[in-house]
Amino acid sequence: MPRFITIGYGDRDGYDRTAAEVRDAAHAHDRRMADSGAMPLAGIAGTPVQVRNHDGTGVRTTDGPFLRSELPVAGFAVIEAADIDEAVRLVSGAPCAVAQGVVEVWPLD
Repeated sequence: MPRFITIGYGDRDGYDRTAAEVRDAAHAHDRRMADSGAMPLAGIAGTPVQVRNHDGTGVRTTDGPFLRSELPVAGFAVIEAADIDEAVRLVSGAPCAVAQGVVEVWPLD
């Protein structure tokens, strides 16, 4: 079955503006996804480090993200789905999707 990487973005303000029952349902949705085999990693991400070792000539690191986003990264998951449409359906109930954030779905080729 095809695999997808999901990246959730969201902030505390958006989360707090979302009704508690909607957030609770989203967290229950995440638990069901984990129970069915998704590998979720949730929580606000800290500051990343970029790692380069071009041509194997030595490791260089740069503090900070390579990609930029208006919202902080709030979680990652690896999911399996028949196709992109099913993957979208699966993540549409995730906390970031319902609590004023966004979830990206990346197919793994």
